Amino acid sequence: MIEATSSIDEELERARVAWLYFNGGQTQQEIAKRMNITRLKVNKIIGQVRLSGHVQVNVNLPLTDCIELADKMSERYGLMETVVVPDLDDYMEQKRVIGEAAGTLASGLIEGRDMGVGIGSGRTLSFAVRSVQARPKFDSWVVGLTGGVTSGSASNSFGVATTFAHMLGVECHYLTAPIYCVNPESRNALLLNDEITDVLARTEIADIGIVSCGNLELETSLTQIRVVKDNFDAVLKLGAVGEFMGYFLNAYGEPIDHFLNNSVIALPPDKMKLKPISILVSGGLRKIPIMRAILRGGYVNRLVTNESVAHALLQGPR
Repeated sequence: MIEATSSIDEELERARVAWLYFNGGQTQQEIAKRMNITRLKVNKIIGQVRLSGHVQVNVNLPLTDCIELADKMSERYGLMETVVVPDLDDYMEQKRVIGEAAGTLASGLIEGRDMGVGIGSGRTLSFAVRSVQARPKFDSWVVGLTGGVTSGSASNSFGVATTFAHMLGVECHYLTAPIYCVNPESRNALLLNDEITDVLARTEIADIGIVSCGNLELETSLTQIRVVKDNFDAVLKLGAVGEFMGYFLNAYGEPIDHFLNNSVIALPPDKMKLKPISILVSGGLRKIPIMRAILRGGYVNRLVTNESVAHALLQGPR
């Protein structure tokens, strides 16, 4: 029994070293310090993995602790599938590996099928769509699930949707409107435009929704929008813990009672629940409150995140 346990521990150590080096982009010295082993051992493991044939484009070794976390998350929150990636110290690298894992998951769900695919916005999703390797059937299409913002062109809804459609080789549809209007009346006026309402209808019938979420900090692209910035304190006082496709949710996953939630040009959260495939792609400790709220609300049936977030979501209240 001791030998078997030792063998499992060695395989896990080997898998983690390989993942951090080939997928996480960390140096041998960084890995040695992170895992409290010698650099010589790291170098030896990398050499063994290269010779073994496990490394092709991706590391083809299971990280058993991440798999165990994923299973526990699926069971606790009633998810159809969860993917958990290891933690990385670098903020942007963490987003990249979460996004790429989501791209791999989405590729398997899209390949060879005839479907509409809805995509949200954000840096993590911009990594996800660039890593997709799938070819759906000819009549498939992509639709942006939210209106746009005036900054962050690579990660706003228009940029992410365009890249996604290009990677899949299909037609793209855009919500050519701001994500927030100044009031509900302005939103209603915009919806007199048949083209916008047609695209909004398309967001509802898309078979797949792939989305991220945002924590409430003043430096995010959404909270820099004037109407949101002007109402930021009021949103916090009403108990909002973050935003989901532009809608502000409380800790229980309920939209707060504020006019901003009636001024959004985006797929409503309750419509996401109806999709056969809905994937939340997000990570980082600052996102835990809003991610827990989304899972509590039952808005998605699949999740891609990182280890520390999964641990926190399992330890805290459901």
